Amino acid sequence: MEGGSTALTDDEERRMRAMLFSELGNEIADRGWVRFPAYSPEDRRRLIDVAHRLSSHWGQQVFVEAEDQCRLKLHLAGYGAQSANPTSC
Repeated sequence: MEGGSTALTDDEERRMRAMLFSELGNEIADRGWVRFPAYSPEDRRRLIDVAHRLSSHWGQQVFVEAEDQCRLKLHLAGYGAQSANPTSC
């Protein structure tokens, strides 16, 4: 596999998404945004899915933006486009 990453089993994927939903959701609820690494297309898809699930859960859109090649920012309205000097991976 490219980059040495391995695919998660269906159960591992469900647990990972549930953990991200809880942890990232709490961080967004506390401060309006969170940054999280996304090194692979699978990581990015997972974070986008979590943002959609949070949007449905809260009834308010959680936006997703790439800050650099390996980091995404999930945020509520009013907390986007504030990244100062994004760094490389």
